[in-house]
Amino acid sequence: MSTIPSMHVDLDDFLLASEEEKAYMVKMRPSTTFFKDGLKRLRKNKVAMISFWIIVVIALSAIFIPMFFPYSYDTLLGMQPGKPMDPSFNNLAPFAYSRQELKMIEAGEHVFPHIFGTDSQGRDYFIRVVYGTRVSLSVGFFASIIVLVIGLLIGSISGYFGGKVDMVIMRIVDVIYSLPDMLMVILLSSVLKVSLNVEGGIFEHLGTNMLSLFIVFALLYWVSMARLIRGQILSLREQEYILAAQASGARGGWVIKKHLIPNCISVIVISTALQIPSAIFTESYLSFLGLGINAPMPSLGSLASDALNGITSYAYRLVIPAVVISLIVLSLNLFGDGLRDAFDPKLNG
Repeated sequence: MSTIPSMHVDLDDFLLASEEEKAYMVKMRPSTTFFKDGLKRLRKNKVAMISFWIIVVIALSAIFIPMFFPYSYDTLLGMQPGKPMDPSFNNLAPFAYSRQELKMIEAGEHVFPHIFGTDSQGRDYFIRVVYGTRVSLSVGFFASIIVLVIGLLIGSISGYFGGKVDMVIMRIVDVIYSLPDMLMVILLSSVLKVSLNVEGGIFEHLGTNMLSLFIVFALLYWVSMARLIRGQILSLREQEYILAAQASGARGGWVIKKHLIPNCISVIVISTALQIPSAIFTESYLSFLGLGINAPMPSLGSLASDALNGITSYAYRLVIPAVVISLIVLSLNLFGDGLRDAFDPKLNG
């Protein structure tokens, strides 16, 4: 017996589904992006995250501690207006006080301790280490930006246009690669230190040594970045979307800016993160050799160099900046390795 179709509407079919029914019916992975996936993998890397927080703590300390610290990096504590130099401020041990400060403490006054003691000229060593850390981090960051800009520009042009342009640029890169890095850095720094004149200019505050350091990075250290970017561009320029953009009449600069560089961004970020510790180490050994920033502004390298004069009596003055340099460089390298493991698609299938 056939059933006659009914025109009656069952209202139960239009009831809203409960949360349990939704969870049962919809079992989908939430939408994500390449950046979110990379961050998720990076957070799982405990070594990289510990290194990241160490870098953050050191950077924030270098920025904010001088704002409320009672001493300055260039203040000669034993020098009082109208009075002779007080030698009791010189070469104080950590948390030690001079004769004048002990009298102030006995009188009930509060005297902030010298955490790392003082140097041979009576300057607080802790704040000099903090300022040296700030200088070294700043040099590493800005030098890496210079290397990134020059390497990105030259590498993208060489990889995209190819042919004679690529051949000429790569021969220049080969010539720079053949030069001994350390020798050229020392020679250029020495020459630029004598030939540059920044008095009265916009770079007067930086000093000739700091400016020559940036010029050295701009002249020598862009070649690795340029080669890396060139290799990425060579592999991407044959993709269909690049050929489609070229067929539609897009210019080379537009294709590089809108298509090629955005697809190389993970490699660029990773390489820049690994370039920063190299720049910091280069600045440190140049300052150690006396080719760094101008005195009395300290850097970690210059502090280590000054500590050599009293290494037998005050060895901790050499150990402290050496430990800070090692900690910064190691943390940045480990964090850069973590970025590479998290964001390199070749390592993540």
